[in-house]
Amino acid sequence: MVAPVLEVTHVFCCPNRVRGALSWNSGPGGLLAFGTSCSVVLYDPQERVVITNLNGHTARVNCVQWICKQDGSPSTELLSGGSDNQVIHWEIKNNQLLKAVHLQGHEGPVTAVHALYQKRASGVAFRTLMVSAASDSTVRVWSKNGSEGRPPASLALCSSNCNSMLRCDELCARAPREEELPHSGFIPLFILPVPILACGDDDCKIHLFVQQNDQFQKVLFLCGHEDWIRGVEWATFGRDLFLASCSQDCLIRIWRLYVKSTSLETQDDDNIKLKENTFTIENEGIKIAFAVTLETVLAGHENWVNAVHWQPSFYKDGLLQQPMRLLSASMDKTMILWAPDEESGVWLEQREWTPEIVISGHFDGVQDLMWDPEGEFIITVGTDQTTRLFAPWKRKDQSQVTWHEIARPQIHGYDLKCLAMISRFQFVSGADEKVLRVFSAPQNFVENFCAITGQSLNLVLCNQDGDLPEGATVPALGLSNKAVFQGDLVSQPSDEEELLTSNGFEYQPVAFQPSILTEPPTEGHLLQNTLWPEVQKLYGHGYEIFCVACSNSKTLLASACKAAKKEHAAIILWNTTSWKQVQNLVFHSLTVTQMTFSPNDRFLLAVSRDRTWSLWKRQDTVSPELDPIFSLFAFTNKITAVHSRIIWSCDWSPDSMYFFTGSRDKKVVVWGECDSSDDSVEHNIGPCSSVLDVGGAVTAVSVCPVLNCAQRYVVAVGLECGKICLYTWKKTDQVPEINDWTHCVETSQSQSHTLAVKKLCWKNCNGKTEQNGTEGAEWLHFASCGEDHTVKIHRVNRCAL
Repeated sequence: MVAPVLEVTHVFCCPNRVRGALSWNSGPGGLLAFGTSCSVVLYDPQERVVITNLNGHTARVNCVQWICKQDGSPSTELLSGGSDNQVIHWEIKNNQLLKAVHLQGHEGPVTAVHALYQKRASGVAFRTLMVSAASDSTVRVWSKNGSEGRPPASLALCSSNCNSMLRCDELCARAPREEELPHSGFIPLFILPVPILACGDDDCKIHLFVQQNDQFQKVLFLCGHEDWIRGVEWATFGRDLFLASCSQDCLIRIWRLYVKSTSLETQDDDNIKLKENTFTIENEGIKIAFAVTLETVLAGHENWVNAVHWQPSFYKDGLLQQPMRLLSASMDKTMILWAPDEESGVWLEQREWTPEIVISGHFDGVQDLMWDPEGEFIITVGTDQTTRLFAPWKRKDQSQVTWHEIARPQIHGYDLKCLAMISRFQFVSGADEKVLRVFSAPQNFVENFCAITGQSLNLVLCNQDGDLPEGATVPALGLSNKAVFQGDLVSQPSDEEELLTSNGFEYQPVAFQPSILTEPPTEGHLLQNTLWPEVQKLYGHGYEIFCVACSNSKTLLASACKAAKKEHAAIILWNTTSWKQVQNLVFHSLTVTQMTFSPNDRFLLAVSRDRTWSLWKRQDTVSPELDPIFSLFAFTNKITAVHSRIIWSCDWSPDSMYFFTGSRDKKVVVWGECDSSDDSVEHNIGPCSSVLDVGGAVTAVSVCPVLNCAQRYVVAVGLECGKICLYTWKKTDQVPEINDWTHCVETSQSQSHTLAVKKLCWKNCNGKTEQNGTEGAEWLHFASCGEDHTVKIHRVNRCAL
């Protein structure tokens, strides 16, 4: 089998911050499906890898639901609903997308979806009922007959008292199973192929609908909750249906639905019995009365209960088993597993569980990323106000390597915009504030990093200067990570001691506690014990920081901020040893969008919102102890400019002879040659390539540090639509330049980002490439991040470019 040219090897993301954005496929080897921004991600929790991305929505995915099979085998169909008012029905085969059908009809964001397989009369194929609720105050039922490829039919479902404030937050439906048929004298609900639908509403009621003559009719509403319903779910126990509901009133209610026996009507009315809500359905001329009673009320959460789920049923000895266990999740940051006591029947909390290693990532747009100089880990920043560090987990005696988030060096109060690596364990970040902040890795991180990635601790520590702090903590109402040294460590009080000493009103800061890890940390550890101490603040800009770059020698730092005037658009150069300002470079009239030093550190390139670029040359100094001085070497203006829109990105060729610019005008242009030995005052550097039209707005450009096998430059171009294209370029010395660009490969729909690509960064090869033993091919790696909350690592077959 021929290896692909471009692969996505690792993906970092997390579910959207909405209820219902996660669904776990039942059965062995079941996949987790969750919404990330506009995508649905299929994740294998056993292998801890992302299998694929399902891209089809154009706005945030709000809800995801696998369509469970009645035989307990893994599902092959999936529903998702989004803020683009769409429901998408996905068919999966061999963990890859087979077909996607878009269901149109809602006029507002879809907030809940559910589905079931309904067995029809004998000789008629089964059909799939799919139900969706949206903020347009409607619930829609979609019907798909068999496995045919026609778009499902749509049936509108609306209650008579529907008003503009109505919203169905969660809905479930329950289908009958043959093995559940009882052997009693009366006929319960699930003998008849009559689906029942429960809708939780913002009127604090649960509305029940039953299908009659291919229409869903409202038969009952259940009162009891005192705030919005947040979740409902059905389960079958014996001959009865149980409905669990949760609400913003912090309570869980369990309702029992059963056939109402006629013998009960003759009983003495003086007997104490539970209040019943009754309704009658008719199917094939048979009328049956049903009753709904409140089985129990579960109180244990201290905040809104967002979701409840019954433990999935399973087969044992050929019989379907439904455990009576309920899992709830709450805004109080806890989950509770409930089950009735075998003796008393009272529902109680069960044992405490420990968290597993799972996928993680940013929950908002990722703005910038960098590889460390050794290519061993990636640091990212995003508008979720966090800096995250991802590294490989190398286990002993196992060849498989998975990447995980192993540190969260910065948890800030402003949206983070940019970062630059100063050394392997030191970086600077810029946010929507006027200050640049410098961070250095603490001792505890270095120890855990080496243990997780298989590095030699002694070798890593020998390259560090001085005594390292143990960790960092953030003071109350502070934005700066304060270093914690060995003498600052205090023992953590127990829960009982903390309860006795606390008055309940004072703020208790999260204390750092060092710990040695042999596997990637959990979320609680990431929040508390992986901060990096802040070692320096850099003041000088008048507006929010927008971009930053560090020289390859790690001695100079360049930064720029948002600007609408020339004096504010100046680039500030900083000495990374003394952290003093070295020089202000004034040229652009609007925000500088990106800067990059040439590989030989002789030039600094800047591109701007004013549609021009500027090239600054480093002057030779008499003494190496003196700070370097940069002077304007070349530039474009309104007359010489090629780009007609904002220039978003730029990068250098590995030999420092050419630089590349990418703009919103869909163009990528190569400029050069840049001669560092030229000491003349004025230089006219113009395009040395044909103008490459990539067909979409360019938001990121990155040049590979090594050439392909044909000795051509390899250029990755990220687009506003989320696609990444790979090109090769070589100067032809023809006038004009023709056939100098070659399109090699581009990301498929599942490999692409769903929103704008914000940054591309190639891994530093250091003269080495990864060898594939079976194919003998050389692989190059680059990372990408985007507004879709996702970070991806790609690998490219160098010899196939």
